[in-house]
Amino acid sequence: RSTIMDDPNHMHSDITTSEPAVEIGLSAAIVAVHNYEPVVLVVKPQPDERDQTEALPSGPFSPVNHRTLEIGLRSWVAEHTHIDLGFAEQLYTFGDRGRLAQLGDTSPHIVSIGYLAISDSKSATDIVNEEQNHWQNWYRYFPWENWRKGAPDILKNEIVPRLQKWAKQTSSSQQTSAAGTNEDRVRICFGLDAAGWDEERVLDRYELLYEAGLVEEAVRDGQGHAMAWGELPRLGLPMRFDHRRILAMAIGRLRAKIKYRPVIFELVDREFTLFELQKTVEAILGPQLHKQNFRRLVESSKLVENTGGVKTRTGGRPAKLFRFRREVVMERPAPGVRLKPGRH
Repeated sequence: RSTIMDDPNHMHSDITTSEPAVEIGLSAAIVAVHNYEPVVLVVKPQPDERDQTEALPSGPFSPVNHRTLEIGLRSWVAEHTHIDLGFAEQLYTFGDRGRLAQLGDTSPHIVSIGYLAISDSKSATDIVNEEQNHWQNWYRYFPWENWRKGAPDILKNEIVPRLQKWAKQTSSSQQTSAAGTNEDRVRICFGLDAAGWDEERVLDRYELLYEAGLVEEAVRDGQGHAMAWGELPRLGLPMRFDHRRILAMAIGRLRAKIKYRPVIFELVDREFTLFELQKTVEAILGPQLHKQNFRRLVESSKLVENTGGVKTRTGGRPAKLFRFRREVVMERPAPGVRLKPGRH
């Protein structure tokens, strides 16, 4: 096989190779909040596809038509979903062998660059290309992450016992690492004993479930431990390829980001009540928040300002309307909702 490096005098000569070509794809976890529920835009598979699980919207990067990766992302999202994205941030590059192409496959291998993107609340109320795309509650993929009514039953009934069994079986043969034994990882990631639940460890928890062979993607990919379990309950909806892994990373990133950047205000209307803001934060973080502590924190941090208007709720007293106080961005470097979730 010949390459450019073999002959530097022929910079425009054809490159021949027996390996599949590599293409760059852009995968977007586009999130919003609708009726105080966190939703993500997913793509429905075509009826004749073997893999019937949903996927994140994905499209190719064209260096001819797109000056930057983000411009490419925004371009095809607008074209195919009619959504004008607000905040967008690159997450990670996913290119491991086996995620799309298999050995012997001569089709191009896709290296995906994952993005977290935010859509406004109005877009989440619209049906976008109903035959192709729809909004889905992200807790359907990660039911163990929703702590708004306390610890989910799926944790204590299904996940933790199996993970502890797997960790005990594998820790004896496991090499010591900085992350500790598998038993340590389970305890820390799932908040057992005195570790405490860390809402930002979404990806770590999913990776442990995959490694232990407890999610359908592990069975589909032929992960070794998955073969030993026999019949398993469905632990959240699976997604095509490694898209549930990309979504897990996006959720963890957003949960961390709302604590030091004002991105939460891209998920609410321009004017909102403190009740609406709190329910939106809870939807993203998972745990329920203490009402008075939350209001005290938001008002003392000067993140919002009173508009002078009110909103009447059915069966309740009128509530004051607020808006994001944009001057706070100039006043301090990290204006976010800095709080520690508390379950009440």
